[in-house]
Amino acid sequence: MSPNMPKTPPRQIRIGDTWYDFDAAAKAMGTERAAVIRELIDWYIREPGAKLPARPERAVVESARKARQGGEG
Repeated sequence: MSPNMPKTPPRQIRIGDTWYDFDAAAKAMGTERAAVIRELIDWYIREPGAKLPARPERAVVESARKARQGGEG
């Protein structure tokens, strides 16, 4: 096993451009998309002690979207 080998295999899902906004939001909260998704899944399947992850202010997403769209909108 290589040193960078993840413990779990990757899963694929289709998500539009909001994926990039989600990345900015996760980073603003000091985490990464995968960690937020794991928290959401645990909460959704009612794992004991699981809670919804904290969310950033809406302005974080709006700023990321504006930057991604080249300042339009």
